[in-house]
Amino acid sequence: MPGDEWQQFANQRLIYTYLYTYPGAKLLFMGSELGEPGEWRHHGQLSWELLQRPLNGGLRQLLSDLNRLYRDEPSLHRKAYSPSGFEWIDCHDAPQSILSYLRWDEGDFQVVILNFTPVVRQGYRIGVPRAGSYREIFNSDSRFYGGSDVGNGQEIASENLAWMGRTCSLSLTLPPLGALVLKPAPAGPGGGDEP
Repeated sequence: MPGDEWQQFANQRLIYTYLYTYPGAKLLFMGSELGEPGEWRHHGQLSWELLQRPLNGGLRQLLSDLNRLYRDEPSLHRKAYSPSGFEWIDCHDAPQSILSYLRWDEGDFQVVILNFTPVVRQGYRIGVPRAGSYREIFNSDSRFYGGSDVGNGQEIASENLAWMGRTCSLSLTLPPLGALVLKPAPAGPGGGDEP
């Protein structure tokens, strides 16, 4: 992986979050949670001592939390093989290397934003299906995982500004080489432009 050690681990956290939030099967090779610097050795044991290092321990905690998130959020697993379970928000932002999409389960959904650059993006706007408040339920750049803790705090209020074909939008701070998973607060009367 390119970059210094911090960037290598940030990239790993980002890719694992992408894996867990994108549709399809989830597969990790034995020892992936340790952040081994070399290739897997079938003739030796795993380097468990790596977990004493903060970045390696943070990677293990990230995977534990991703497993919990995947289990607890039906929109991430129930329709993993159905077109109705996934919707792009934006897959065309190659200049900034950012992907964003929705994971659906009936009216329940999560918003996933992935920043594949080592640059913090301030005021990054995405369209969302429903007006209201959104909570950051997962941030791969959390200090608990060895990240820089760049994020959006507890709640982000949507704005009545049409964006990306939707009637409302969010202005976000995206962490460097980081992924965010947002969840809307319970919807009030009315609704959004859900599929």
